[in-house]
Order: sequence, then C-alpha cells, then structure tokens
Amino acid sequence: MKVGIIGGGAGGFFSAICVKENYPRAEVIIFEKSSKLLSKVRASGGGRCNVTHHCGSIEALAAGYPRGGKALRHAFRIFDHQDTMKWFTNRGVRLVTQDDNCVFPESQTSQSIIDCLVREATRLGVKICLNQGIDDIQPTTTGFALAFSDQRLTAEAVNMVIVASGGSPRRKGLNWLEKLGHQIVEPVPSLFTFNMPSEAVTTLMGVAVQEAMVGIQGTSLKSAGPLLITHWGMSGPAILKLSAFGARLLHEKAYNFCLQINWTNSAHHHDVAKNLTQVINEHPHKYLSSIKPFKLPERLWLYLLEKTQLSTQKKWGELGNKGLHQLVNTLANDVYQVQGKTTFKEEFVTSGGVSLTSIDLATMQSRACPGLYFCGEVLDIDGITGGYNFQACWTTAFIAARLR
Repeated sequence: MKVGIIGGGAGGFFSAICVKENYPRAEVIIFEKSSKLLSKVRASGGGRCNVTHHCGSIEALAAGYPRGGKALRHAFRIFDHQDTMKWFTNRGVRLVTQDDNCVFPESQTSQSIIDCLVREATRLGVKICLNQGIDDIQPTTTGFALAFSDQRLTAEAVNMVIVASGGSPRRKGLNWLEKLGHQIVEPVPSLFTFNMPSEAVTTLMGVAVQEAMVGIQGTSLKSAGPLLITHWGMSGPAILKLSAFGARLLHEKAYNFCLQINWTNSAHHHDVAKNLTQVINEHPHKYLSSIKPFKLPERLWLYLLEKTQLSTQKKWGELGNKGLHQLVNTLANDVYQVQGKTTFKEEFVTSGGVSLTSIDLATMQSRACPGLYFCGEVLDIDGITGGYNFQACWTTAFIAARLR
C-alpha cells in the first residue's frame, strides 16, 4: 500500500506517523509544497507551540470551536487532549499545563515538538519530499494519480491520499478539491486582533486587563477574558475569541464595527454601581485618581476618568448621582470604533474550507472520493486560541490515518 500525504505540517506529519504505526509495511510519502517543514508549528504559541488545551471534559473541549465543535465531540471520543498529551509524553516530550490550561512543551520551545515529529517519521521510514506542491488529483482504478505544480516532476501514483494541506486564505486555493466533488465553505480569516486607528486608547499600548467582557454592538456576540491594548488597537484572548466566533459576521461587516467593553467583568450595571457606591461611602474625601476600582491598571483608570470628563482631582464624595451614572456607563459599556484587523502574530487561521458535509466524520474519508481522507485546517473546523486548533489537527489526523 502506498499512501500520499499532502502537506508537511502538523497534520501531515502526525497522520504519516500514525499510518506507519497502523500499517508498518505501507509506503508513506509526505509531499510538501515549500522548502520548509512544520513552519506553523515553529511559529505557534509565540515559538513555544501550544500543543493542546487541557479541559475537564470532551464537551468543554468541543465548546472551544466556533465551527466543527459538534463533529469533534464524537471525534474526541476516539482521540482527545489527554491522548495527545500521552502521545508526546511517551515519545520523550515533557509537557506542562499552565494556569489557563494551555499545554506547552516543558522546554518552552516548539523545536521540541518539531524534533519529535521528524524523529518519529524518520524512525518509521516516512519519505519526505520538499518543493513538491500538488496541483491536481485524479482518481484511477488503483487509487490516485498526483500531478505536481512543478511540471518537471513526474506524476506520482498512490493507493490512498490524506489531504493535510492546511487552511487556504482564498477559495481558489481549494479549487483542486472542489473539482473532485467536495463542497467548499468560503474561507475567511479567524483569530485576529482589532485595529482602532481613530481611537486615543492606543496611547495606552501595553496595558493589560486580566478579565474584561467584550461584544459586537448590535449583535449577541460576546466574549470574556484577558485584554491587551496595543499600538494599533486591541488584542488578547478576549478579543481573539470574539474574532473567532464572529469571523463570518465581521467579514461581512468589512471589519468596520463598534466594540463594546465592560472593563469590570460584572455583568450587571447594578453591581458596578454598588461597588462604586461602596468606594464613595468608605473614601468620600479621597480623589478619584487615588483609588482604582475593579483592580484596573492606573493608566487605564486615568484614561477612563478623562473619557468620562471627570477630573482626577474630584473627590469621591463629590461625584453625585450624575457622575456616578456616567462612570458606571463608561466602565460597563465603553464603546470603540474598529476599522480593520491584524493577523495574530504569525498564526493564520481560517474559518471555512472543505465542508464537513463532504466528509464521513467517523473516518475522515471523502464522501465524493473513496480512498481520499482529510485532516487539519483544510476542513471547515477552527478553534479559539489556546491549543484548540492543534488538537483538532491531531484528532482528525489520528482518525484519518486508520484508513478505514
């Protein structure tokens, strides 16, 4: 049996290794279009590689996927985050779980994951071919004929194919799969930061809030978590999660919308007012600038006072009902104009790809082309930041490699 793996990324390597473990006598070849292997693994997690996310249950893990979560609930029963951790640990990669449940190699470098995958593929005899992009796949009586974008290369005949080509930023990058009868969901960016070129809040670049609630004005989209103010706008887990769940809607809005922020992490305005009233009662003679409620960073607190047109030299006891109402509104319902997006670091994630309706999710085999399998981001599956996208990759690759 000869198996062609299209793509030399995480999904390609993991599926190739698993195929060789399942079928030791099979000939397995990875075809990578570029001159570099596992480049996304190298860049992910700020160069540390967020291998997976440690959740208490499969349901909690599946909740981290704006698209594909329902399908993954079943897939995770075959191979979940705990299986991923065991897989790497058993192959010599020590892992650590952070307080936020993100899992990284103990070495704090993605090179540990890269070395493990390359070492395992080499040990098992996986053949790796660089600079060999696949331009076309043609079904044959014995399997498939792979045609390369470099016309100087000879077409390759294989019995089975696993497509692990990753996400495509444009639909035309998936035309070769659409020609085979697969439904394609229009790809749009996911996991991005918000640009705010007209907002003065960018002068606070570097300021971080540990727990903020954010939402898209006029919609039900909401998120919560750490927020980081940058020189171009806003980033951090709360923003990235919101961008993921709102990927398609924000694309339709051309990334021009109003962002609502509750800096207090208190869902009800009444609770915010109650907290501020307590400060007034306990410290009526202190200046507004001297007490920072809700553990807000000083620079942000002073900025919000200025935005509310409240003097830092005003005393808490002089705030009055009008001033209290204004401050509550600013803290719990702050609004900023977003005009554009920026890719999060070097990580590129798409919403869209090969529709899950074209796939038998129990096997990851194509419904249109028997013998053709899929794994990773080429599928219409994407997760929030925190190791979710890699976990979907490991899980779908493991299932596809069973070749059932």
